[in-house]
Amino acid sequence: MRKIINYITVILLLTGTVFTACKSTENFQKVKTISENGKDYLLQDSILVKTPDGAEIALLVVRDKRLTQPLPTVLSHGIYPRSNDYEEAQLAASHGYVGVMSYTRGKAWSSSEIVPREHESKDIYEVIDWISKQPWSNGEVGMRGGSYDGYTQWAATKKLHPALKTIIPAASAAPGIAEPSENGVYMNFFYPWYPYVTNNKTLDEENYNNSQRWNNLYQNYYQKGVAYRSLDSLDGIPNPLFNRHLDHPTYDKYWQNMMPYKSDFSRIDIPILSSTGYYDGGQIGAMYYLKEHYKYNNDAEHYLVIGPFGHFGCQRVPEKEISNYTIDSVAQINITNLSFEWFDYILKDAPKPKFLKDKINFQVMGANKWKHVSKLSEMSNDTLKFYLSNEVSGVDFIAQYESGNNGNKEHYSMTENQPNSTGFITQEVDFTNRTVEGQNNYWIPFIINDSLPLSNGFSFVTEPFEEAIEFNGSYFGELKVAINKKDMDCSIVMYEETPEGKYFKLTQQFIGRASLAKDRERRQLLIPNKVESFPFTNVRMTSKKLRKGSRLILVLNVNKHPFEQVNYGTGKDVSDETIDDAKEPLVVKWYNDSFVEIPIWREK
Repeated sequence: MRKIINYITVILLLTGTVFTACKSTENFQKVKTISENGKDYLLQDSILVKTPDGAEIALLVVRDKRLTQPLPTVLSHGIYPRSNDYEEAQLAASHGYVGVMSYTRGKAWSSSEIVPREHESKDIYEVIDWISKQPWSNGEVGMRGGSYDGYTQWAATKKLHPALKTIIPAASAAPGIAEPSENGVYMNFFYPWYPYVTNNKTLDEENYNNSQRWNNLYQNYYQKGVAYRSLDSLDGIPNPLFNRHLDHPTYDKYWQNMMPYKSDFSRIDIPILSSTGYYDGGQIGAMYYLKEHYKYNNDAEHYLVIGPFGHFGCQRVPEKEISNYTIDSVAQINITNLSFEWFDYILKDAPKPKFLKDKINFQVMGANKWKHVSKLSEMSNDTLKFYLSNEVSGVDFIAQYESGNNGNKEHYSMTENQPNSTGFITQEVDFTNRTVEGQNNYWIPFIINDSLPLSNGFSFVTEPFEEAIEFNGSYFGELKVAINKKDMDCSIVMYEETPEGKYFKLTQQFIGRASLAKDRERRQLLIPNKVESFPFTNVRMTSKKLRKGSRLILVLNVNKHPFEQVNYGTGKDVSDETIDDAKEPLVVKWYNDSFVEIPIWREK
């Protein structure tokens, strides 16, 4: 209770007000006036909405004191209570809406158990229903927010409330699809998220920001080779929600119940404006929702804005420089302003935002322009198909080489010519080798690089392009492999090698598990030493003008490092495998009829 009181006190101190917090929806009429930029706003805090199963949902309301007629509401629902949340609601109120912030059950001043994700679709329905019945509501609600707050908007569409008229999800999380695992591979950086949001009614910032603690944990896990499920034992503090999610390694009903699934998308008939970025970790989720919506609803009024943005830049205002790349000037749009132009369009019958010239709006990096098309397939007008040859290209690394490729300092060819005979490259991965040199880590922090990190993987290079072309969309393809085990995880990263010898990372990496590549709902183990296909399709999209003389480089590797699950390939639940399961090294034959297809735009 002391934490709840402290949280409310912080808000009241920030607003310079004192008022009695209410404890029920029947007793929330204690309203206080706050002033900002010459305007007076009415703040109602500590509101509780009861759900049919008895849980409490905490929320706050901000209204412009001058506007007394019923108004549409802008709602954000999330799991991150902060002392300045009233400012988000106030932002909506400053645009002529009622602003509402609500929270996952158990958060803020709710006395319920904190349960992320599992009840959001039902709980948000109750919040919207409550809003629609208030005297200040005109019965119309729009939602906005990013990341987890982007996910909750999609959760709200699983059972659409009639009052919900539009959503504006940004960098949307997609449980079971894009987090805490991606293409079946669990990522360690989600581990500290659970205590961050469940340790108290607000956020456990101190522990979450203790990067040394988490890095030590990941290294300890990797060096000791214990089961992934033992992370909390190594940490010394139980993490039950983490382990609960490990019990669902495929996209099963547990995850499907959290958000729209298959035919649920056909019933989503409200206008939607999504945003994400080429370097947004949440892009996989955002694009999943968009593609499924189009797939099941041909008439979907679903708009997309995407550019060279990171996870936070695509939610508000993009950073002028992301990593070490300065984005084009036209890419520096204000997504917050665009959001309220969209709300005005849907909820106030204003003109559609001028920026949205069509449904798919994407920025071409290096060309300083936006392009607008009606569907994803129209981003490109041609496709380049390249085979991953087992022949050395004869092209040395133009830039500095980073060691670690088993002595190989040359590219293999990525050629448009289908191979005349069967061949392969052999890779051996010793999972018992836990040295730094033995790690196969794909991750680099920068977009523009002077050197090409391979980390024991292989690189494949095209011939130089004879003309400038645009790389527009998501690459996809198929790996033909034979392994001596039943499963493996791998990574793919795509670069443009410029004529000057710089390596430009075109988007975030692909990671995937072979046994889930064909069906995320059912694991299909590989047959040892049999040549099998490993399709990779769930890849982040990008758009970049490739200069004349540039080459494309694909870096391919098997995952083995401290920052994700280690898949030893036994066929058991990967979370239960240990270094004792490593035994003989993984031997991979990468066959030369593996291919990648690149969507491009050629000027006619």
